[in-house]
Amino acid sequence: MSDTAVPVEVIRSTRRRKTVQARLVDGVLRVHLPAHLSTAEEERWVREMRQRVMRKRSAAGIDLLARATGLARRHGLPEPAEIAWSDRQQSRWGSCSVESGRIRVSSRLAECPGWVLDYVIVHELAHLVVPGHGPRFWALVDRYPRTERARGYLMAKDEAGRSAS
Repeated sequence: MSDTAVPVEVIRSTRRRKTVQARLVDGVLRVHLPAHLSTAEEERWVREMRQRVMRKRSAAGIDLLARATGLARRHGLPEPAEIAWSDRQQSRWGSCSVESGRIRVSSRLAECPGWVLDYVIVHELAHLVVPGHGPRFWALVDRYPRTERARGYLMAKDEAGRSAS
């Protein structure tokens, strides 16, 4: 089912002041928002929440830990202590907490080709060895054969996102 085929039900509330919430209920996207929002703001929020819900749906079918474990073994990198999707990363594709070994991957990547997701995972796994972005770090990342292509893809996606805003 495509994201535009999902019916939307908008529920406005006078008690809701700032927050917007959405969830799929029986195949219908229910978007809860403050009653005071304009029609344009409503349309923007419906678009945004539809994208978020569809990204979550796409991400649910991807086993990040299995993927990261396989990539770590294939490219001689350490396995993460934990890896999870993040809906909060809007300006980064991934992040790594070196101390805890935790990796977060932007849920925006669920819509990208698998080889792009793999590049971001390898990039974050390399941070478990080298925290910065120096030559040693890039030598580790470059073990992934599609590094240059994936970086170009993400740069183009970033530019497209900025021009659409």
